[in-house]
Amino acid sequence: MESFGHLFTFLFKYRPALFEQGRLVLRPPVPPALIVLLALAIAAVVVFTYRRARGKASRADRLVLAVLRIGVVALLTFALLRPTLLLSSVVPQQNYLGILLDDSRSMGIPDARGEARGARPVTAFTDGDSPLLRALAEKFQLRYFRFATQARRFEPGEPLAFEGGGTRLAPALSAARADLGALPLSGLVLVTDGADNAALGLSETLLSLRAAGVPVFAVGVGEDRFARDIELNRVTVPRRALRGSALVVDLLVSQTGFGDRTVPLQVEDDGRIVASQDVVLPREGEPGAVRVSFTLAEPGARRVRFRIPPQDGELLAENNEQEAVIVVRAGREKILYFEGEPRWELKFLRRAVAADSNLQVVGLQRTAPGKYLRLDVDSAGELFGGFPRTRAELFQYRALVLGSIEASYFAHDQLQMIADFVAVRGGGLLALGGRAALAEGGYAGTPVADVLPLELDARWLRDSLYFTELAVRPTPAGLAHPATRLWGAVDSAARWERLPPLSSVNHVGSHKPGANALLTGRSESGGDQPVLAFQRYGRGLALALPVQDTWLWQMSADIPLDDHTHEQLWRQLLRWLVSDVPDRLVAATPVDHAAPGEPVRINASVADERFLRVNDSRVTASITTPLGGSLEVPLDWTLDLDGEYRGSFTPTDPGFYEIRVRAERAGGTTASAPTYVNVAESRAEYFGAQRRQPLLRRIADETGGRYYDAAASDGLAEDITYAGRGVTVPEERELWDMPVLLLAALALLAGEWSFRRLRSLA
Repeated sequence: MESFGHLFTFLFKYRPALFEQGRLVLRPPVPPALIVLLALAIAAVVVFTYRRARGKASRADRLVLAVLRIGVVALLTFALLRPTLLLSSVVPQQNYLGILLDDSRSMGIPDARGEARGARPVTAFTDGDSPLLRALAEKFQLRYFRFATQARRFEPGEPLAFEGGGTRLAPALSAARADLGALPLSGLVLVTDGADNAALGLSETLLSLRAAGVPVFAVGVGEDRFARDIELNRVTVPRRALRGSALVVDLLVSQTGFGDRTVPLQVEDDGRIVASQDVVLPREGEPGAVRVSFTLAEPGARRVRFRIPPQDGELLAENNEQEAVIVVRAGREKILYFEGEPRWELKFLRRAVAADSNLQVVGLQRTAPGKYLRLDVDSAGELFGGFPRTRAELFQYRALVLGSIEASYFAHDQLQMIADFVAVRGGGLLALGGRAALAEGGYAGTPVADVLPLELDARWLRDSLYFTELAVRPTPAGLAHPATRLWGAVDSAARWERLPPLSSVNHVGSHKPGANALLTGRSESGGDQPVLAFQRYGRGLALALPVQDTWLWQMSADIPLDDHTHEQLWRQLLRWLVSDVPDRLVAATPVDHAAPGEPVRINASVADERFLRVNDSRVTASITTPLGGSLEVPLDWTLDLDGEYRGSFTPTDPGFYEIRVRAERAGGTTASAPTYVNVAESRAEYFGAQRRQPLLRRIADETGGRYYDAAASDGLAEDITYAGRGVTVPEERELWDMPVLLLAALALLAGEWSFRRLRSLA
C-alpha cells in the first residue's frame, strides 16, 4: 500500500488524499472553445491524412495509427485546458488538532527490534526534532491526550509508561472531542494498535463524530500478525462446582509459526498443578478447541489457571494463560429417590454414593398401598405421608429421581408440581426405566412428559410387555461429558465396551429436538434407542435413563471386584444433576475478574419458599475486602423483572472480594452462599494484541478521515491540511504538468512508432 502511494504521487504530483478531498476544475488561458476547436481541427487533419494515404497500409492499419495520433492530440488538449485541483487549505495556526496516544500495555509489547512497539510512533508525535511533528506544529495548534481505560490531557514532555490495563477507544475519542468542542477543530489523530477491549458504544461515537464534522486520522501501531505466538483465546468454566466433581473445561487455542507442534497444557489450583495433558496445536490462524478435565478438592473460591508454557522464539508469553474463579461448594446435596415397588436399583444406587459426603439420597419406597419405607431422612416427619404434596415440601430437595412409579399415583397438581420443580425451582429430574415408568407408566400427555428429553407415545404400548437387552455405548458427546466419561477418553471407550448389557422394558422414541443423547443401546435385532438423554427445561435439568438394572454393572459375574464403574457413574450422574441447582436467593456478578477502580455489578434474584419471585425484599450485599475491611451495598429492585435486584461497588485493592447477599422479607432472612470477585490488573491487553487494522480503517472511514501505518504516516500533515475542516481558505494546485500526461504521450508516440516498424510501414 505504501509503494502504491509513492507511485501515485510520482505520476500525479500529489497524494491520493488530495484528489479525494479536492475538486477538479479547468483554468484555460484562452476561451476553452478555441482550444477545443483547434484540437478538433488537428484531429480532422489527422483523419483526412490517413484516409488519403495509400501504399502498404491497410484500412485497419490506418485506423490504429489515427487513433494513436488523436490520443496524443487529446492529451495535449487536456494539458492546454490547465486542469486544476481546487482544495480547501487550513489557515496556519488558526485550527486545533487533537492527538490521542495509546498508553495501554499492548503498546509496550516488544517489536522485532526489542523495544516497545509504541515507542517510535509516539516519539514521532512528541519529539520536537521529528519532521512529522514539525509539519503538524507549523499548521495546527496541537493538544495531546493519553488514554487507556480513561483519557486525559498531557504535555508532550511527559513520558508514556504503557501500563494501562485496558483500551477504551470510544470514550477516548468522545473525551477529546468534548475537550476541544468549542475550538475550530481540524480533526483527531488516533495513534494506537486498535486493541479495543471495551466494546463500549463505538458505533454511536463514530456517528457523533461524523455528524460534528470531526474526522479521525488513525495511525496503526504494531504488526498485523506475530511471527511466532501461542494464545489461549478463551476458557469456559462453571462458576460453581460441587467439591470432588470432575470438571470438563473447553479452551480455545490459536497459534502462528509453530505448525502442528504438541505442547503441554497445565491446570493449576492456586499454584498447585491438578491436571496436565499434551495438546496438538491447531492449524495456523485457525482457533481450535481443547478439552481438559480435572477435579477440585478444596472448598471455597478457587483461582484456577490454565497455562501453556512459553515456547522457544515466542514473542509474547502473557497470552499463554487464562484464569478463572470457581466457587467450590462443600455442602451435602439432598436428592429424593421415589420408587413404587421394591427394586435393586434403589439399594445399589444408595450404596454407590454412600461414601460421597456431598450427596444425600433420601429414599422413599412404596411397600404397600399407603405404606412407605423411608431411608436417610432428616426427621421423623419427613415424607411421613408419602410423596410431597406441597411445593415447599418438594422444593427443599435439589434433585428428584423417579423410579418405577405409575403416573396415576400422583394427583394432577403433583404432576404439575414435578414439572415446576424443574422449570421454576431449577431442580434436577432423573426418570428411570421400569414397568410402571415413562410411557408404560402412563406419563404420556402429562406435565412430566413435557419435561422429559424423550418422546413418550402411548401408541407404542402392546398387550404383552416390551423387553429388550441393550449393549450400552457412549455417543461422541458422552465420551467427553463429565457425567459419562470414565477416567480418560481413550480408556473410557474401552471400559464401556467391556460392560455387560442392560435390559429395558420401556419402548421409547428418539430424544426431543432440544435434547442430547449421551448413551445409546443396541438391541440384538440391531436397533438403537437412547439410554441416557438430557435437556435443559426452564431453570432446571431433566434426564431420562430408560433401563431397569444398572446394578448389573456392579453385580454381574463379568465385572471384576475392583471395577468401580457403577459407583463412579452414579456419583457423576447425581453430582451433575445437582451441580447447577439455584437457591432461593442467588447472587452473582457478571464477571469473576475486575481491575482496580473498575465498577463491579452485583445481581441477585429472590424467591419465596415456593420459589416464586418476590419484589418486597430488602436486599443488601456485605462485601469483605482483601485487607479485611467491609462495606454494605444496597441492591435495588430492577422494576422490569420480578425478584431481580441490582447494585454495584468499585474495588480499589487487589485480591479476592467476598460478596455475601442477604434478603429480609416480612421479618425473615434468606442467606445465600457467597460469590467472589478477583481484583487484579487486567491482562486483556495481551489477547488479540496484533494491530487491528480493519477496526482502525473503519474508524477512519466512518468519520471522513484516513488510515495510516505508523511507518507510512509522512503525508499525514498534508492530508489533514487539505481535509477541509476548521478555518480554511481556497487553494489551487495545477495538474497540467503531471508526469503521467507526458508519459502517456510518449507511450502513444512510441506505440505508433512500434506499430509502424511491426507492420513495415515506416
